[in-house]
Amino acid sequence: MSRDLNKVQLTGRLGHDPEVTYTQQGSARVTFTLATNRKGKDGDGQTQQETQWTPVVAWDKLAEICAEYLRKGARVYIEGRLQTRSWEDQDSGEKRYKTEVVASEMIMLDAKGDTDEAEQPEPTPPPAPTPRRSRPRVTAEDVL
Repeated sequence: MSRDLNKVQLTGRLGHDPEVTYTQQGSARVTFTLATNRKGKDGDGQTQQETQWTPVVAWDKLAEICAEYLRKGARVYIEGRLQTRSWEDQDSGEKRYKTEVVASEMIMLDAKGDTDEAEQPEPTPPPAPTPRRSRPRVTAEDVL
């Protein structure tokens, strides 16, 4: 019997501060974009950098942790699955689609006090102080 797999693993930097909202049932939902860079050479041998912007959504406890600790420019590891949503545009009546990563795990990759001026054009506020000795690691099991 064959099984399918829908798994995404990304490391990158947040393109904007996480935006948190709550459903009518009280579930937290956070969204942000993740910038992932790829370097390569063009036909002339010149080094080129390409940035891919990926929308990410997290729910419940993981969403609350992302909203509390992550800021624009923060470097993170995100693990999750791809999901495509569709809806009808109210203005044009056209069907719209959005593919995003639904996060099940997040690991903060910036060490306390880390800054990389080349990759962070704007200063990033320091993360909130935590009593933990290691970087937080949150999985879907922690949320459930």
